[in-house]
Amino acid sequence: MSPVVRATSSSTKKNSTAKTNNKQNSPKKKGGKQKKVPGSRKIVNELLPAFSRQLAAMLTSGMPIVASLEALEEQTDNPGFKTVITRVKAAIEGGAAFSEALALYPYIFDDLYVNMIRGGESGGQLAETIARLATFMEAASRLKRKVKSAMMYPVIVLCISIALAIGMIVFIVPVFGNMFSDFGAELPKPTQFLIDVSDFIKAYGLYVGGVIGVALFFFNKWKATPEGGLAVDQAKLKMPVFGELTSKVAAARFARTLGQLIASGVPILSALDIVAGATGNKAAGKVVMNAYTAVENGDPLSSAMLEQTAFPKMLVRMLQAGEKTGKIDVMMDNIADFYDDEVETMLEGLTSLLEPLLMVFLGVIIGGIVLCMFMPIFKMSEVVNF
Repeated sequence: MSPVVRATSSSTKKNSTAKTNNKQNSPKKKGGKQKKVPGSRKIVNELLPAFSRQLAAMLTSGMPIVASLEALEEQTDNPGFKTVITRVKAAIEGGAAFSEALALYPYIFDDLYVNMIRGGESGGQLAETIARLATFMEAASRLKRKVKSAMMYPVIVLCISIALAIGMIVFIVPVFGNMFSDFGAELPKPTQFLIDVSDFIKAYGLYVGGVIGVALFFFNKWKATPEGGLAVDQAKLKMPVFGELTSKVAAARFARTLGQLIASGVPILSALDIVAGATGNKAAGKVVMNAYTAVENGDPLSSAMLEQTAFPKMLVRMLQAGEKTGKIDVMMDNIADFYDDEVETMLEGLTSLLEPLLMVFLGVIIGGIVLCMFMPIFKMSEVVNF
């Protein structure tokens, strides 16, 4: 019979115990606060992938874990990360497992990292697991950079357009308005409308800005709640074009994370619990948690995900094929590479399409304001009251 990913009663019990142990074994400070390291975001994004790659190379060459950490500690310039490495090394020397020492710093070594290390330790493949982690983080970083760089240009152009338009309306339009007021005749409607907008912004701009600021504040507070975040992420998946892009990004993260966890020997339920928070989309995470419940009840993972709409259908079909062949980790890595390429292709297409559209938008906004201001001059004989 073809192997599928399902949790039997015994494996369910083991995975539930492992999940409980993971939560219980998360070391915390007194008072329940986790140890936070200054600059942890920069450490995770910039330093941790290189650290993992170098550590894997040292362990593969036969260096002991403590000696490897000493070498990495000496070459690390970041004081916060250097302190973390020092304390991790001290914890290992005190008898703690590597995964337990890393779990002291969850803001740097998250559940995915710690659980993969724990799986590598139990399977006797620590070096291979750390190398796999390095590859995973590098791929995730590349995907993030692609999305960020593709979105940066449109956002910058849009912000410049809005800033220029507001600047012209607030500072330049009033000058023309004062000049036209001496003409003593009715101005063209577009020009009068622009002058009225300028007067409104000058009179009530601060109030409007305050209202928008308060609205954004409460929107962000609502978005930070589980219900609000889920609603926003569901809306993202339904957007034209960008919804498909969001779905493919979530699929790439899901497949990459699940494949790495399974390859590292992490139990399927623990893996799904981690993957749910790694997709970058709460709606997709909800789908994974629904699948978690189904797998816990003994259903195959692919069957549990057949009716969902957050992920592309091809992902589910590849997962189904992986279950039949017993090579889910390989299938997930392959589909993650596929969706990484798909995302890159979509981003390139969107960027090439948005560039001319944004330039047209900028020209229409600025050109429209200039045209409205010069319309009375073009019709001087009708406007000036002789």
